[in-house]
Amino acid sequence: MHVVIVTDAWYPQVNGVVRVMDSVRKCLENRGIKVSLIEPGQFRTFPCPGYPEIPLALLPGGKVERLLKGFEPDAVHISTEGPLGKAARSFCLKNRWPFTTAYHSKFPEYINARTKIPIDWLYTGIKRFHAPSSGVLTPSPSVYRELEARAFPNLRYWTHGVDTDVFKPRGKDFLDLPRPIHMFVGRVTVDKNIPAFLDLDLPGSKVVVGTGPGRESLIKRYPDTKFIIANGDDELAKLYSAGDVFVFPSLTDTFGLVMLEALACGVPVAAFPVTGPTDVLGDSGAGCLDGNLENAIEGALKIPPERCRAHAETFSWETVAEQFLGYLRPIKSQAPGFVDLAANRA
Repeated sequence: MHVVIVTDAWYPQVNGVVRVMDSVRKCLENRGIKVSLIEPGQFRTFPCPGYPEIPLALLPGGKVERLLKGFEPDAVHISTEGPLGKAARSFCLKNRWPFTTAYHSKFPEYINARTKIPIDWLYTGIKRFHAPSSGVLTPSPSVYRELEARAFPNLRYWTHGVDTDVFKPRGKDFLDLPRPIHMFVGRVTVDKNIPAFLDLDLPGSKVVVGTGPGRESLIKRYPDTKFIIANGDDELAKLYSAGDVFVFPSLTDTFGLVMLEALACGVPVAAFPVTGPTDVLGDSGAGCLDGNLENAIEGALKIPPERCRAHAETFSWETVAEQFLGYLRPIKSQAPGFVDLAANRA
């Protein structure tokens, strides 16, 4: 079986989309499934406006067509709505190839926050992109319900996971800062709502780990906050572990893999009661949700690390890959090695 994944987000980018798709790729390859990628590193690119760290493929249509024809895949998954995703979508529609898509990020909210374009207009465009998909993979029940309310077709619930062999408690001595250490990890962008965390008057220390277009302005605005860029997952796990509470102020994330990584390192989560945190935490007691973020932090600091770790261990990348395979649609009626699990799924 040969699967092609088309994604506008790939290394050297570090974000949730890359983490999810790379973890799925590794799981599929461990099962003996061939996976080919179409990603920005194969194309001439230009910096994404407002987020220069993200390269976007320049006029990729012709090369995407050649790659897809050359790969002769059994199934195609389009992971993102960027230039590569759009080019692959056009090719598949023209050649009557079925394909699945994923709704990883709330781009309408992100773009609305930066441009004030009406959010309903933006959702109309995103819905049009996903409409021909044979399965729109959504990362949480809350996102599923939100898209269902907007009449997105062919929605599929798709969980996410965490590597508990990498992300595990590493001790508290990696950071020599006053405690408690309040930590955020993620892209430093406007949609993460980081000032809602940094504006709080909290004892101990505040730490922000990550890169992004908003980083330099936040460094100037919050000189008492420690800003760090992690060098690989091993160091990232040490940073998570050194924290006393993981603060997740985002109001728009579809899931929030960083919360799972923090929990796997034995660190409780404090967040607003919105999509993402409500789905990750559920009724586990591994975090605290409150409309007052300071109250959430105070409550989370009382949670034992064992409870956090135990909850994280319920999320497996193998389960994520199994769901992904089940939702794929074969291009040929009987693709070799293709097990069509989606036929009996919602």
